Amino acid sequence: MNQALLIAYHFPPQAGSSGIQRTLSFSKNLREQNWQASVLSVNSAAYESQNASQLSQLPENLKVWRAWALDVKRHLGVFGRYPEILALPDRWASWWICAIPLGLWIIYKNQVKVIWTTYPIATAHLIGLTLKFLTKKAWVADFRDPMTQKNYPQGKWQRKTFLWIERKTIERCDMAVFTTQSAREIYRHRFPQVAQEKFEVIENGYDEDGFDPFQLKSISSPNEEKRKLSLLHSGELYSEGRDPTAFLKAIAALKLSQYLSADTLRIVLRATGDDQHFIALVLEYGVEDIVFIEPHIAYQDALREMLTVDGLLVFQGSAFNTQIPAKIYEYFRARKPILGLLDTSGETARVLHTAGFENTVNMTSVEDIQAGLTRFLSQVKLREAYTASDELVASSSRKYRAQQLAKIFSQIVD
Repeated sequence: MNQALLIAYHFPPQAGSSGIQRTLSFSKNLREQNWQASVLSVNSAAYESQNASQLSQLPENLKVWRAWALDVKRHLGVFGRYPEILALPDRWASWWICAIPLGLWIIYKNQVKVIWTTYPIATAHLIGLTLKFLTKKAWVADFRDPMTQKNYPQGKWQRKTFLWIERKTIERCDMAVFTTQSAREIYRHRFPQVAQEKFEVIENGYDEDGFDPFQLKSISSPNEEKRKLSLLHSGELYSEGRDPTAFLKAIAALKLSQYLSADTLRIVLRATGDDQHFIALVLEYGVEDIVFIEPHIAYQDALREMLTVDGLLVFQGSAFNTQIPAKIYEYFRARKPILGLLDTSGETARVLHTAGFENTVNMTSVEDIQAGLTRFLSQVKLREAYTASDELVASSSRKYRAQQLAKIFSQIVD
């Protein structure tokens, strides 16, 4: 077995980030590609939110090392305030102190051939940069999304630190990986002096283990005779970028015209991240009998819920045009019709259209949403709405993504 060291902040038992699934799936599935992964993460005290049940997802043969780290805001801050210098490049900068000697020990003990680090915690790339300098091992930097953007980070010194880490990482790593084509193109233009083949795309995906047929065998397809259709959005919403206000206005208008009612439609917005705010919006537009704001549930329960509804919703506005929500691939696997409320020029719209999903609307236009939702519900009711093909489902799995990563590992080692 070739040995790889995966360095990631987001790893069980941390809760609240979809990034957990990316590292976890690579650590499980690389073994089938002749690569044995070890993981270097942080001690659990560094996590603001934890879910111990996720530890059961770790494979028995996976070695996980945890370096000591503090969260400056929680451990050293006073009423949430702390000196900026202690949080450069981020609140977990102390992770670097212990991760370097521990990483060196792991690399030499296990004869590691490749180091892999993943953003959005910039300290992970700083650790990779240091270990690359000290060991000269091959290094894959998993950026996922752009590190620096027009308005991020905002702090003067944090931005300077991010820009330095970003530039050094691109210069020193052997391969830079992104989750979308548009993110890759941003970096190709940002660093024109770097060889174009140094930038690769490995999209997110779904984990088949979450769709265990034995655990989900009691779920059946919706009854064709029932009159009430059900739609689901699973995941966080925001006041900017994933704002459902225009959608709620469209529902209210369709309700007023008597096209929709509580007898014909139920919409669940699950785990919004700010339930009270969105409950207030639902009440403001008078659609509380149709739209329900529901709390966060366990990951596998969320997957199960996707299989029980008639259609799935995704919100992704212009603020996230270079990103694709990870749940898109879980939506594909659920084989349900999808309605995209998007900036139709963004990356999520491109991926949906390429996959064959044509029901996308401008998420800021009430009129566009009304027309698109009416068309979508009609297709769903008549069982004419498009669902993912076998080929799309197979190519969207995290096992397939692990094959792509293993190919990169072998390429740069050779």
